[in-house]
Amino acid sequence: MSRRHPIIAVTGSSGAGTTTVMNSFAHIFRREGVQAQIVEGDAFHRHDRAAMREAVRASEAEGEHYLSHFGPDANLLPRLAACFADYGRSGQGEIRNYVHDEDEAEIHGAPPGTFTPWRPITPGSDLLFYEGLHGGYVGPDADIAQHVDLLIGVVPIINLEWIQKLHRDGTLRGYSREAITDTILRRMPDYVHHICPQFSRTHVNFQRVPTVDTSNPFIAADIPSADESMVVIRFADPKGIDFPYLLSMLQNSWMSRPNNIVVPGGKMGLAMQLIFTPMVLRLMDLKRRI
Repeated sequence: MSRRHPIIAVTGSSGAGTTTVMNSFAHIFRREGVQAQIVEGDAFHRHDRAAMREAVRASEAEGEHYLSHFGPDANLLPRLAACFADYGRSGQGEIRNYVHDEDEAEIHGAPPGTFTPWRPITPGSDLLFYEGLHGGYVGPDADIAQHVDLLIGVVPIINLEWIQKLHRDGTLRGYSREAITDTILRRMPDYVHHICPQFSRTHVNFQRVPTVDTSNPFIAADIPSADESMVVIRFADPKGIDFPYLLSMLQNSWMSRPNNIVVPGGKMGLAMQLIFTPMVLRLMDLKRRI
């Protein structure tokens, strides 16, 4: 952790709702005049898209069926930890980008599924903002969570996460349902051992819960909408959280436990701005005092 160069990390798998978090923080940063250095978790994968396919095939040929981006073997987690540590000390570090699609290929001048070259972080940012799979990771190879000043978890209940993956990979990427199911099963050990534990280290968790039947996610016709969901927001330390204010601003919300507030799914973005704006301002105030 660093008061001079704070780090905010959002951890959650793709499709979990991290895009909503990114948009909410973009509004906060723009409104409050905060210059954020964005770091993508995908940029710290060990392999590009083609090499990852080969690594998975080689692993399966050796009888190992669990290699996935959820686990440390497919990522450069010590390098991510070093990036966080360098930034906390000096506001510096090395980053790169992963090129997801053709639109990003035009921006970065690299083919989809590849990485841009490593480059130093541009000096002068107010804070580092990370979004990816391992913002709260702790393991024998790296302790990333220790460097994070504000750690946020975003996770739908597991059946909803599977529904989102089935639809995203089937519709956007053209994968068969059988192939997607195989991927879900292959990633499960890493999900249990390396993703779930991070949500016990977060300062704030957002868990989306559908209010429609998702008991068999493999036959779901569509993804439950925001209006068909509730979001459970859990604070690790509720001290200093103005719950009466949040309840008054977020219509139809309620407290389910002393450190939990439940809000309608469509209010998730607003809830994030109400909750995190004062937290970001507090980090900036501590930075200015130094």
